Amino acid sequence: RSQRRFSPASTFKIPHTLFALDAGAVADEFQIFRWDGVKRTFPGHNQDQDLRSAMRNSTLWVYQRFAQQIGAGRARAYLLSSHYGNGDASTSRGDYWVDGNLRISAVEQISFLRRLFRNTLPFKVEHQRLVKDLMVKEATSDWILRAKTGWEGHYGWWVGWVELREGAIFFAMNIDTPRRFEDFPKREQIVRAVLRSMQALEPE
Repeated sequence: RSQRRFSPASTFKIPHTLFALDAGAVADEFQIFRWDGVKRTFPGHNQDQDLRSAMRNSTLWVYQRFAQQIGAGRARAYLLSSHYGNGDASTSRGDYWVDGNLRISAVEQISFLRRLFRNTLPFKVEHQRLVKDLMVKEATSDWILRAKTGWEGHYGWWVGWVELREGAIFFAMNIDTPRRFEDFPKREQIVRAVLRSMQALEPE
């Protein structure tokens, strides 16, 4: 399964933010995106957003705006230059990173994250550093956890890495979610259990 390609869903907000910064669709982490007043399923989406809140709340409508400004042609060029999954930004319905043809495997997710960690993706170093800052989930004096969730409907992701003094441990969890929202917590629970067993995170 680690080599089987799936829709990246909201884990795509990691590269998508890099695309948006490079294309000028967003200036920095302080730019405000005004809520259009449309009530959406997740309460965190129903308010003005900046890059940090859009990443934290996985705010789809912000990234839909980015996609419109970037365009399909430029998106495909970014995907190919980043070696991100199958590089396919086409779609017959919905957003290409959820309902379209873009696919990436867990192994490919790790490869992408490693390059982001080292600032070796084909984007400005300051943009890569900003995206990594937006990904911070937790931090202590001993480690920093950077991660992003994703959910397509039938399966879910949790991808990222833990930075330790000795280096980084990368992960890309992909699981089926037959019980939908009930299965959401399992993505993080499984990864955290593995990381704790490796002493990469503190015990519960």
